[in-house]
Amino acid sequence: MGMISEFKTFAMRGNVIDLAVGVVIGAAFGKIVTSLVNDIIMPPIGLLIGGVDFSALVLTLRDAAVDAAGKEIPAVTINYGTFINIVIQFVIVAFAIFMVVRTINRFKHKEEAKPEAPAPTPEDVLLLREIRDSLKKQP
Repeated sequence: MGMISEFKTFAMRGNVIDLAVGVVIGAAFGKIVTSLVNDIIMPPIGLLIGGVDFSALVLTLRDAAVDAAGKEIPAVTINYGTFINIVIQFVIVAFAIFMVVRTINRFKHKEEAKPEAPAPTPEDVLLLREIRDSLKKQP
């Protein structure tokens, strides 16, 4: 089997295609969550704590400066506000995935809990029942 046909067999497996679909949907979902956090959740939270824009929260280690040649040296900052936004995004994505997995597990448990057809009665039990019934009929 040539390498190309082997790769084709590998790529056409259901698991690989499912994974590709999951990655694409996950990327799109990530963009939605980013917008949700940055545009809907964080502005009211910032307003409640005094009009703070979390993405603007930084700890400046060194201010911007201009060197002797006139070239601007950018400031060195720790952007902890952006980190807060990303942590909130992670919590939202993790919760959404938890809810999806929880729902899937509930469906699986319902399928497992369906009653199966009763097992056929063993022949010895049937024979004993016949004997019992015939004994009841005798005077």
